[in-house]
Amino acid sequence: MSLRNRVTLAGGAVVLGALLLTSLILYLWQGANLRDRHDSELVAAVAQTPELLSAFKQRGLPPAVVVSVGPIWLQLPLEGIEGIKSGFLPVDRRDVRVAAREAAPYFHDAVHDGVGYRVYTAPYPGADGLLVRAAVPVSVIDATLDRLLALLGMITVAGTVLAASGARLAAGGVLRPVSRLTEAVEHVTATQDLSARVEAGGNDEIARLARSFSLMMGAVEESVRTQRQLVADASHELRTPLTSLNTNLELLAEKDGLTDPEAPALVDDARRQAEELKALVNDLIDLGRYGRTETHTEDTRLDLLAEAVVARATRRAPHLEFHVESAPCLVHADPDAVERAVGNLVDNAVKWSPGGGRVLVRVEAGGTVSVTDQGPGIPAADLPHIFDRFYRSPSARSMPGSGLGLAIVRQVAETHGGTVTAEPLNRGVQLRMSLPPTH
Repeated sequence: MSLRNRVTLAGGAVVLGALLLTSLILYLWQGANLRDRHDSELVAAVAQTPELLSAFKQRGLPPAVVVSVGPIWLQLPLEGIEGIKSGFLPVDRRDVRVAAREAAPYFHDAVHDGVGYRVYTAPYPGADGLLVRAAVPVSVIDATLDRLLALLGMITVAGTVLAASGARLAAGGVLRPVSRLTEAVEHVTATQDLSARVEAGGNDEIARLARSFSLMMGAVEESVRTQRQLVADASHELRTPLTSLNTNLELLAEKDGLTDPEAPALVDDARRQAEELKALVNDLIDLGRYGRTETHTEDTRLDLLAEAVVARATRRAPHLEFHVESAPCLVHADPDAVERAVGNLVDNAVKWSPGGGRVLVRVEAGGTVSVTDQGPGIPAADLPHIFDRFYRSPSARSMPGSGLGLAIVRQVAETHGGTVTAEPLNRGVQLRMSLPPTH
């Protein structure tokens, strides 16, 4: 069953239940009201019995008769004798006590000649030992209630139909964005076209769902685009070392193999290509790992971490001069990821610094670590792209590397809610990574 039909049935069922409950209450209330009104009429008729009896005596009627005044039957004064027959209802012991004013007047339902009556029995006004009955056919009450029941039934049916129709029309408007959303999902499933979007105005849940879907599709489309670009770039970067490695292995397999005088150079070149492949694969793994939204985080001393990174770099690059300016800084982050990011910043400075150059690493208390080198700097055209994946400037393409080091720095910073910037200097460049500090 479609959602629109379920909304229609739900709307109709709610209104039907409300109308049935209202009709039941109104029917019971009106029935009690009619009964009270007719009981009042019966009491009033008994109070008028002396006047009616006087009129009947003038006409020569017997003192114990049953007469009809409109819908009300009056059983005029009877002797208070138990078992007396009056042509209407027999007198019982209770009636005798009522006539003697020893018992209170009472109402009851009775049947006479197959007709149901509502009967009021009371003592004759102004005299003891005499009894008066006033009765009205129950059919008078039932007929009114039957008409009321029919009216309430028609109102209930009509109200339910109108409510269901209104709910269906309203559901059509309310669920139109859902229909468009369903069509968009089916379109994406059938065509793999991630450009599908759903527009919806308003601030209700349906509109929010449509906007969330559009935002999700935009994120998925961007993610797929990035993945495709990553695969294409990675394939391109892998092709060169793999081709070179395969060529060296083929040369080693020809002629004299390892006994060839050029074999050691070929082996060294193959080893370098294998190291480049290993570094590229590790960078790809790290890039995916640090891009996760959920990471292990803990309070980390950024200054101590940076000092450890510089200590390792000093041993690897003794031809450079390293300086560290650090203030105590505590950040809540993944220590391994941040250490890798700081290491990439330092490695980039080592890569571009000339022999005898100076590398300055500064850690500020606000959660910022910056690395300044004295290399050739960054051309203005390359500055917006240095943190992109696999991006390498023309001057860097002949140098080892995959173009993922600074991309990992940006990935780590953004995963932790931070930023990265690059600032060209008169000599060299300053790369800066900022993370939210722990207060």
